[in-house]
Amino acid sequence: MAVTVGNKAPDFTLFDTEKKDRSLKEFLGKKTVLAFYPGAFTGVCTKELCTLRDSMTRFNELNAQVIGVSVDSPFANKAFAAQNNLQFPLLSDFTRATIRDYGIVHENFSGLTGYAASKRSVFVLDKDGVVRYAWVSDIPGVEPNYEEVTKALASIS
Repeated sequence: MAVTVGNKAPDFTLFDTEKKDRSLKEFLGKKTVLAFYPGAFTGVCTKELCTLRDSMTRFNELNAQVIGVSVDSPFANKAFAAQNNLQFPLLSDFTRATIRDYGIVHENFSGLTGYAASKRSVFVLDKDGVVRYAWVSDIPGVEPNYEEVTKALASIS
């Protein structure tokens, strides 16, 4: 079952692009855009993460941060971040435990039997880690409504 508005976001500990453990707990205290994306270097994922990158000025004004999560390796995420000048953390859920905890597993992704990726999903968390906005797509090619994400951040005191 997917995480829904009003739920406390499940904590996780995942590797960042430097192979350092990062937990959701360490990011609490600021509003957070938690963006799960199916795969680095794919067209829609690149567009989505670059749009979030380009929104950072507004997010900073709202005292918010962005964390990207995919099932890609830390090495792929590092190259993806470098290629696209992404300055926010990209975390690797290569075990798929976190996407299972969030209920956003896309089984047999892209027609590959047995390959699981994340459904494209955005969760906006308040400073205490409570989900205030949740969007999950079963269609990998659909981008989130970025204006809704910004509005959700703005509505959190």
